[in-house]
Amino acid sequence: MGASCGHSGEAPIAEPAAVPKNEASTASAISTRPAFVPNFNAADLREALEVVRQLDPPGVGCRDLRECLLYQLRYHEQQLALHKNGNGEATAQLLNDAIAIVDQHLRALQLKQHKEIAKALGRPIEAVQQALDYIRTLDPRPGLRYNKAQPRLIEPDVAFVKHGDEWLVVMNEEDVPQLRLNPAYRRLLTRDGNDKDTRNYVKERYKSAIQLIKNIEQRKQTIVKVCHSILARQQEFLEKGIDELKPMMIKEVAEEIGVHPSTVSRAVANKYAHTPQGVFELRYFFSESVNGPQGGNTSLLILKRRVKKLIEEEDPTRPLTDEQITRILQSQGIQVTRRTVAKYREDMRIPSTHQRRVKK
Repeated sequence: MGASCGHSGEAPIAEPAAVPKNEASTASAISTRPAFVPNFNAADLREALEVVRQLDPPGVGCRDLRECLLYQLRYHEQQLALHKNGNGEATAQLLNDAIAIVDQHLRALQLKQHKEIAKALGRPIEAVQQALDYIRTLDPRPGLRYNKAQPRLIEPDVAFVKHGDEWLVVMNEEDVPQLRLNPAYRRLLTRDGNDKDTRNYVKERYKSAIQLIKNIEQRKQTIVKVCHSILARQQEFLEKGIDELKPMMIKEVAEEIGVHPSTVSRAVANKYAHTPQGVFELRYFFSESVNGPQGGNTSLLILKRRVKKLIEEEDPTRPLTDEQITRILQSQGIQVTRRTVAKYREDMRIPSTHQRRVKK
């Protein structure tokens, strides 16, 4: 990315350059210098890590979820031993059960195999449930409390406003400065006292400034045109809600307004619109459609919402399989395959049927 300082008559870049004598001797000394050898071994490293894991908050420096939860539970054991009270024996048993579950049956816990855990531990199901409730109070990512990102304040760039029966695109230009050229620079172009090099330099900079202003205005007009295309397709979304979002491709809008798809993609990047349904990134309105006779008019985002809603409303003791969800969607006219449903479910980080099942 740096500028080249060579000339056309010089050797190609791939050709090795000559190294000055003093630099060559320095390079030789570096190459013969012995490699760094740490003055600690693996046992020392493990001991140092153990010290880190004893720092606040409990659970930092651990290698995986199991180790993180175990360190927190053992820390709670230590605190219980230091501050015993009248209910200390019951709490100690609760911690023992929780430690045994995390240490030996974490996978079964993820699969909600509570009866199997109780049987393996030789403990009543009620005790296992209490231990699970206690485990839920632990922090799987203890370091995040010290690495919280500040909330990002978003000021919409445009607003979709309904005036009577007509929808309008209103640009937010309150904080956008009005660019203009200082007339003094134009006078420099015609001043007789300036030499030719000065006039050429000013002329070049003047043209660049004008082009910058034109590009900014062109980007603004592109955003306005894209927003009008959104309004033409998404009025039902604006009036009724997210479930009425229609599929819309960047390529289609680009053809409609006469620009390249990459121009539309750059224009809507990090731009937000204020709508009656809330504030949305302009990219949110662009999504693929689902294939099928009636499903062709269904947005991919809406399909994901339907899959999520079906799972949220299912019987937890008899959760829906991907095949059952597929048949339900097909009965609604949305032609999707089981593999597609499984992919969308995984994209939303929704567990499988087996993992969602809650045994009585």
